[in-house]
Amino acid sequence: MEKTLMHICCAPCSVTCIDTLRSEGIEPVGYWYNPNIHPVTEYRSRRDCLIRYAGEIGMDLRINDFYGLRDFVREIYPNLENRCGVCYEMRLFETARYAAENGFDSFTTTLFVSPYQNHELLRKTAERAADIYKIKLLYRDFRPRFREGQARAREMGFYMQKYCGCVFSEEERYIKKRKTEAGAGK
Repeated sequence: MEKTLMHICCAPCSVTCIDTLRSEGIEPVGYWYNPNIHPVTEYRSRRDCLIRYAGEIGMDLRINDFYGLRDFVREIYPNLENRCGVCYEMRLFETARYAAENGFDSFTTTLFVSPYQNHELLRKTAERAADIYKIKLLYRDFRPRFREGQARAREMGFYMQKYCGCVFSEEERYIKKRKTEAGAGK
């Protein structure tokens, strides 16, 4: 059986990704590495929800418990407009490195489930990581099952975040909310 390391951004996004691979006879090993998630309370909420879920479904989970605000900001500054690309690199290169150094045959990520991510940039970044670390990328477009996974996560009482995780995404969400509220008040 192929040994696959699955980078997991959060428990809600993992639900249908794990189900899909298991239905194919692949038992993924989860990998938590998300130095982009801020503030620390958000980071812990997402991490702890995933730890509980992995235990409930009997999935092996590896935790790279690095709360990396300063490193994340150093990496994306001054090119904030390309922060998603840098964030993908940080997480996927580390996942590919860990997979290659720990005897995995392949790696993938739950980021492939989100319709809110730049899917093509994400895929190209994962392919580059696979080339650099000489490990197979197990690519799946999980997006068709995104809404199903989110609904199931709500049913299971998961912590449900409202932004991708980075402080700049939270800022954009806040600005958009304020504009919507201001427009509704007219």
